[in-house]
Amino acid sequence: QVQLQESGPGLVKPSQSLSLTCTVSGGSITTNDYYWTWIRQPPGKGMERIGYIAYSGSTYYDPSLKSHTSISRDTSRNQFTLRLSSVTPEDTAVYYCAGWRGGIQAYDCWGRGTRVAVSA
Repeated sequence: QVQLQESGPGLVKPSQSLSLTCTVSGGSITTNDYYWTWIRQPPGKGMERIGYIAYSGSTYYDPSLKSHTSISRDTSRNQFTLRLSSVTPEDTAVYYCAGWRGGIQAYDCWGRGTRVAVSA
């Protein structure tokens, strides 16, 4: 059974960078057909995909966030990390990591989410 857990700061100041890490257990992040994804939900709004790093190491960022986003991985720790630069209060949200399985075109595992506030 694959499990994911987010970790990182709960409060970040405007103009600083946000860094969040997802630790995956019960399966390798290099397993074929998995796309390791960051998703967020601002207060009162819907879910928004930020981007992913694939099992191969290739990355994709949603166009609206691409200029401020970087996703990387550490295969020795079975972790992948989101870095969001120059944050504003509009980046306040619950941040989730999830695994998308290409063969079923669905997310089949999720973290519980971590709440991040951007405020001075």
